[in-house]
Formats: sequence, structure tokens, C-alpha cells
Amino acid sequence: MGTISQTIIDFHTHAFPNTLAPRAIASLAANAASCGYVPHTDGTVAGLMNSMNQGGISRSVVCNIATNAHQMPKVNDFAIQTAKTEPRLIPLGSLHPEATPEEMRRELSRLTAAGIRGIKIHPDYVGVELDSPAFAPILSLCEELGFFVITHAGFDPLSPGHFHCAPDMILHVLRDYPRLRFVAAHLGGFACEEEVLAKLCGTRVYLDTSLAAVRTSRDPAWGEKCAAILRAHDPNRLLFGTDSPWSTPAEELAFLNHVGLSNETLEKILHTNAEALLGDEI
Repeated sequence: MGTISQTIIDFHTHAFPNTLAPRAIASLAANAASCGYVPHTDGTVAGLMNSMNQGGISRSVVCNIATNAHQMPKVNDFAIQTAKTEPRLIPLGSLHPEATPEEMRRELSRLTAAGIRGIKIHPDYVGVELDSPAFAPILSLCEELGFFVITHAGFDPLSPGHFHCAPDMILHVLRDYPRLRFVAAHLGGFACEEEVLAKLCGTRVYLDTSLAAVRTSRDPAWGEKCAAILRAHDPNRLLFGTDSPWSTPAEELAFLNHVGLSNETLEKILHTNAEALLGDEI
């Protein structure tokens, strides 16, 4: 059994501006309630920082999401401001597929100037499949300009009957954008574990571990599939994540530490892989 590192980077968290957080959390919680999931923070930066302090997290990547083209600059404004004021947080920008290529390029230029070199997308929140032509300008620009992309993958309570990012779609992105550094959240696909094992393990995609503990608490067999993915995938392409506020560091670290990984692999998952991917951002 491995031991927990003293340096831990949480690669998947969420926080909102103080004025938006109450409404955002209420709306998200209403969607998640159908699955029995409840938020563990109030959605603010201060709430996230408190959770980090309680859970021994050194740094957190904040995954901001533009759910429409109009709000995209404001979402990136928040990321840029957070980068200036919170040294323990590593905010990501976001792009929306309905923005023009010129608008996207302008936003990526602003993010670059702020030292931000990654974006988050959420296919379910924009109602577009990951491998749709609508996402092509985003993925192409990020590949061209050296941004990494993290996407929600698999089930989401917002659209429970339709997965907008499934393993086959991720394979298409890996094929079509060979230089793009690409992270698939939730171990490559929440509720897609068998497909991930068959199709994604061993590829160059990065997988974050977020919500593995939550799945285990619902069904131990589900958790074992998550553990199998961790054992099967390239240990250099695994990243620790919680998806705060939807899980806690204590829960997710406990799951990870009981999978039976080597100390070397745990160190890679908990911080060294993230440090290599983030580069100058940390």
C-alpha cells in the first residue's frame, strides 16, 4: 500500500465569483439531487480554499466553464483575476463553440498574457458532442497555441440520457489533434468504465481521478472498475482530482491510497504529472 504525498495538486475543482456562487450552486445542486449528490462547499473561492486546507491540498486547478458565448469573456475575466489574487489556485479559461474563431483567439491571447495555458470545456453544458465539428475550432486553436484542454467525460445529471463525451469521441480527438494535450475527467468517463478500460487505457489521454470515491460509495463494483483503470493506464498520464464541491479531498485520497499503487505511481498522480503538464503555470 502506498502513502500519501506531502505535495498534492487537485487538478479538478470549481469555484465561482461571490456574487454568482449562491445561484450557481443552487442550480447545480438541483440537477445533482436526482443522483444523490450534494455540494461540500458554498462554491466560492474561500469555500474551496477552506476545503483545501482541511484536506491537505497544496494547489488546486479551478475548472471554469463558459456555458454560452456571451458569458465567455466574463468567465475568463474571473480566471485571470483569480490567477492574480490566489497563488494556490491555478485557474483555467474556457471557450464556447458558438464564439467566432476571432473571439476564441482573442480570449486565448488574454489568457496567455495572464499565464493561463489551459481551458475547460463541458460538452453536456453546451449540448454538443465532443467530436462534433462545432468543437473543431476550439481544439484546433488549443493545439496550435499549446493550450491543454480538460473535458467533462461520461454521465452528467444535466443530460442523463445522452453522453456528450464518450470514449469513442475521445479517441477521435486523439486521432484528429495529435499534438493536443487532452485531459478526460472522471477517469475518462463517468459510467463508461468498461469502455475506458477497453478503449482509452494505454492511449496518450490524461485521466483525472475525480469522483472515483463517490462512485465507490454508491457501488463497490463500480469502484473496482475505477481502480482497474488506475492500474491499467499509463501512470505518467494520471492526475488527482476531486471535482470539488462534489467530493472532498479526504474521500478521494482515501480511495486512491487503497488501490494498491506503488509510492512512485502515487507521487506521479498526486503532483508530478500535474507539475509537468502545467509547466510555467505553477
